[in-house]
Amino acid sequence: MRKMLKLFIAVVIFSGASGGLLATLRGATQEKIEAQQIKFVKGPAIQEILTGASNDPLAARFKIKDGKQELSFFPAVFDGKVKVVAMEAFGRGYGGNIGLIVAVDIETDQIAGVAVTTHSETPGLGARAKSDPTFTKQFKGTSAKEPVKLKSDGGKIDAISGATVTSKGVAGGVMNAMEVYLRLKNTIVEKAKSIKA
Repeated sequence: MRKMLKLFIAVVIFSGASGGLLATLRGATQEKIEAQQIKFVKGPAIQEILTGASNDPLAARFKIKDGKQELSFFPAVFDGKVKVVAMEAFGRGYGGNIGLIVAVDIETDQIAGVAVTTHSETPGLGARAKSDPTFTKQFKGTSAKEPVKLKSDGGKIDAISGATVTSKGVAGGVMNAMEVYLRLKNTIVEKAKSIKA
């Protein structure tokens, strides 16, 4: 019985020490991981959508607290002022979460661009959401205040042939981004004013 107690205490101490070490390592590397994700995963999509901006939207990134989470926004300067802001969003596809970058014109409240950053969709079918620009270009010009839906659901977006679930996932992710944008618009506009042109 005494040996069992000693073994139990040793396991508890080892587990606590290991957990503490892992938490410390995660905290120490979290900023570097986020910087790498922005540069190599989100960055190319952001740069593509915000082509022509006179600033570096990645360097001008700002964060806004939305409930328990902190969201990143990437402002783009056109004609001497912040005109477009990009943000990350997620939709639920056939193979799991679909990562998106959604950009909105803060003057007109219209979608300025959409790009898929990450997915686990079927190669040759759902994966076309990322590789086929004709699908994501359909979202451009849509008002943030109107529902973003596929034509089969009464909307304006054509689904990718053979990948309806993926298409709905992307549309749902864009819709989620628009809800966040409308909810935080005043704060986004205030933060954007502090960006130097």
